Order: sequence, then structure tokens, then C-alpha cells
Amino acid sequence: MATKNRTEVTEFVLLGLSSRPEMQPVIFGVVLVMYLMAVMGNTLLVLVACSDPKLQTPMYFLLSQLSLIDISLTTITVPQMLMHILSVDRSISYYLCIVQLFFFMAVGSMEVYLLAAMAYDCYVAICDPLRYSARYSAIVSHSLCLRITLTSWVVVSLNSLLYSVLVTRLTFCGNQVTHFFCDITPLLKLSCTRPLVNEMLIFTEGVAVVVSPFFIWGSYVGIGVAIAHMHSIAALSKALSTCGSHVLVVLIFFGSLAKMYFKPSISYDLDQDCQVAIFYSLVTPMLNPLIYSLRNEDVKGAL
Repeated sequence: MATKNRTEVTEFVLLGLSSRPEMQPVIFGVVLVMYLMAVMGNTLLVLVACSDPKLQTPMYFLLSQLSLIDISLTTITVPQMLMHILSVDRSISYYLCIVQLFFFMAVGSMEVYLLAAMAYDCYVAICDPLRYSARYSAIVSHSLCLRITLTSWVVVSLNSLLYSVLVTRLTFCGNQVTHFFCDITPLLKLSCTRPLVNEMLIFTEGVAVVVSPFFIWGSYVGIGVAIAHMHSIAALSKALSTCGSHVLVVLIFFGSLAKMYFKPSISYDLDQDCQVAIFYSLVTPMLNPLIYSLRNEDVKGAL
């Protein structure tokens, strides 16, 4: 019976951000401008980080990877939303929905690992600058960054595959998704029964996968201790300049992430979740290049 009910849903209808026809041109214009700013800003940051010899360091390698992730995160969802705004048909096939869910969760989880690696890089740069600046004894080397990146991709891909497979085992009682893309929370809301296994996965295995935030905060505890022992204004200013942008990005990203996912399905407010989703899937990728370029003297000099 469950298999029959599930296979009856061959497509989902994405309702988008608003059902009011008069709001569609406004939403289209605003989202298009933000998407172009996000793509162009992050592309420019990647080009600068890769082309300027002064920025050939692990931190800017990770920053360029973060920009690529932000470009992917917006491109997975926003172009489809823009097409649906212009079209009467807002449907997406069942399997394409699952594919979108997989890639969005993988790319979104990857951002967590990059932010954690960047936090550790900041910690080493501030707490042990002599070893950090020495090429022959750098703790965070390019090869280490590359290994961290590749390993993280394997972990997040397996995690996203597990989530996607569990979603395919759900029994859906409808196909109208109160969202602008196929995300885990609105799909769980469509389940005929409370998806306890999926919820347990989010709160256990999901937390374990994003355990890297604890390393982020651990790194900043070490940075805070080092800053507290600084007696030079110049050293203090340099330390704040090194990690200030990263702290801001981390707070924005994890604040919206926690509000969106770490709660039971019975407490989901889909209208509110849509607003949070547009924030971390579009607004944050648009702001990241501005935050890093405006607060970073090296990037401003390279630009």
C-alpha cells in the first residue's frame, strides 16, 4: 500500500514564495538581481584569489572554494524558481526533485566543513603566526586543504545520499510543496505519517555530520584567549581583521541553518521556513563576497 501511494506521486508542484499574481514581477526582479550579484561577486572573488600571487595561501584557497560553493548553492535552486515564476506550470518531476534535494544538501553541508577549515586556519594564523608564515613548516598547507576538501565532499555526498534514499521511502499524501525548491522539511511535511526515522536522522546523524561547528567555536575560543593576552593595539587590530569577517559569516549561516532544520516536523512553519531558506540559499551567498572584500585589506588591494 505504501509503495502504491508513493508511486502515485510522479511530480511535485512548487508553490514558490507567494501565490499572489501581482507579487510575481516584484519577486522575479528582486531575486534575479540578488542572484546575479551573488554569482558575479563570488566569481570575482574566485578570480582574484586564484590570480593574485599575494593571495596564494591556504586561507584564500578555502575562500575561493567557499565562493564556488555559494555559486552552486544559488544555482541549484534560483534559476528553477525564476522559470516557475514566469511559467504557469510549476511542477517538477519526482526524481528531479530527489536529485535537487541531494545536491542542495551536499553543497550546503560542504559549506559547513569549509567554514570549519577556515576557522582553524584563522586560529593558526593568530595563535602561532611564526609557524604559519613559514612555508616549510606551515601547519595548514595547500595539500592539507585539498585533502580536507576532497574528504569533506565524500562525507557530505554519503550523508546526502542517505537522506535522499529515506525520502524516497516516504508515503506522500499530496504533491503541493509549500516551497520554491525541493528541501527536506517541506517534503517531510507532505508525509502521510510522522517521519520518525527521518527526524531521528536529522537530530543524530545530521548533528554528527555538522559537528565541525564545535571545532569552529573551539578555534575561536583559542583565538579569544590569544587576543586577551595581546598588549599591542596593532596586534589586536590585525587579529580582529583576520577573523572578523569569518565570525560574521559563521553567525549568519549557522543561525539560519539551526532555525530551519533542527526542530520536529510538527513545529514546521512552512511560510516562515521559505523566508529563512531564501536567506541562507541566496542572501548569504550574495553577502559573503561583500563581507570578505570590504573587511579584508588583502582582497581590497588585489581588487
